[in-house]
Amino acid sequence: MKILVLNSGSSSIKYRLFRVEDWLVLAGGIVGRIGEPQGEFRFNWTDAVGLARTIQADEPIPSHQEGLGRLIYALRAQGLLAEVAEIAAIGHRVVHGGDHFSAPALIDERVIAAIESCVPLAPLHNPGHLAGIAAARAAFPSVPQVAVFDTAFHQTMPPESFRYAIPEWLYTQHAIRRYGFHGTSHQYVARRAAGLLGKPLERCNLITLHLGNGASAAAIRAGRCVDTSMGLTPLEGLVMGTRGGDVDPGVIIHLVRHLGLDIEAIDQLLNRQSGLLGLCGANDMREILERVETGDDRAELALAVTCQRLKKYVGAYLAELGRVDAIVFTGGIGENAARVRACACADLGHLGIVLDGSLNALPSKEERCISAQASPIVVLVIPTDEELEIAQQTWRLVLPHGN
Repeated sequence: MKILVLNSGSSSIKYRLFRVEDWLVLAGGIVGRIGEPQGEFRFNWTDAVGLARTIQADEPIPSHQEGLGRLIYALRAQGLLAEVAEIAAIGHRVVHGGDHFSAPALIDERVIAAIESCVPLAPLHNPGHLAGIAAARAAFPSVPQVAVFDTAFHQTMPPESFRYAIPEWLYTQHAIRRYGFHGTSHQYVARRAAGLLGKPLERCNLITLHLGNGASAAAIRAGRCVDTSMGLTPLEGLVMGTRGGDVDPGVIIHLVRHLGLDIEAIDQLLNRQSGLLGLCGANDMREILERVETGDDRAELALAVTCQRLKKYVGAYLAELGRVDAIVFTGGIGENAARVRACACADLGHLGIVLDGSLNALPSKEERCISAQASPIVVLVIPTDEELEIAQQTWRLVLPHGN
């Protein structure tokens, strides 16, 4: 049996095909630039003798349905899909489920309507997800389809964490509250951390740090999220590649009153021109770290602001949780940037966080502990795998139906 995972955007479908028995990735890639004059189709798989192979084509791809059709053709042509019955289910990443979903959901008309109702909360994401869902349901009408929500893991937050201190009607009538994102990643690394600690997840208190071009932190008590850094949108919280994270809302008022910016210009400024890019002109942490080594002042400031914000959230979540078993770094930066990890944990020994400099500096793609043996709080690096988490959540949901 196989699980197909789709992450559909407004002009793309990222995909992976998993074999359920051992969760081996059979194929993966992207259908990109959908609806543009020149499309992109990239299909990666391992052939019968174990060689990595790639097919790439740039023909126009008019629609999500056409793109999915090309994927199905490639799967069949390479012997990875003999018949539709081999697909046990299709798991769809959905960014925003509002407060409707605290777990994955079998997709039906009710679920689709709920995803549509969240379009105002995620106008850049949910319409693309809906297009991918529609295409997959048309191509695989007999296959169970499952929505796995980025927001679901954070639905266990208590009201004191998810409510904003704004008038009640904005919450009750317009659902303005904190939702959080990257939930699939936080859930995956939390489960893996519990395994490394040798404890049931339900007995673990964790701080998970998903650090990439988008970045978020989560406080997890007894395996359940009780706080997270992102809010109504992914703008809130940590410093990110092009998003500044926490910003005084008065800045927006100032931009309107004194600079004459309209809402579209402010949207572009806060989502596309801020964060690391705004601070130093680059949004790739690898480039920034290279510039730091040359003594670049702006790059040093970008790194310092990023790590100071990380420390603030780690400290806040330590206070909120009381007892913490482990801090987990994940995401492209969290997994690979030893200097960011060292900077974020520097001078926190009095709080029980002590890194082993040698372990932290050691390059590795494996799950690992980087804290000193005497550190009261364990510090872990765990590579995230959101697609695998989606596949496994999908399988767990449809398994009873399959039996």
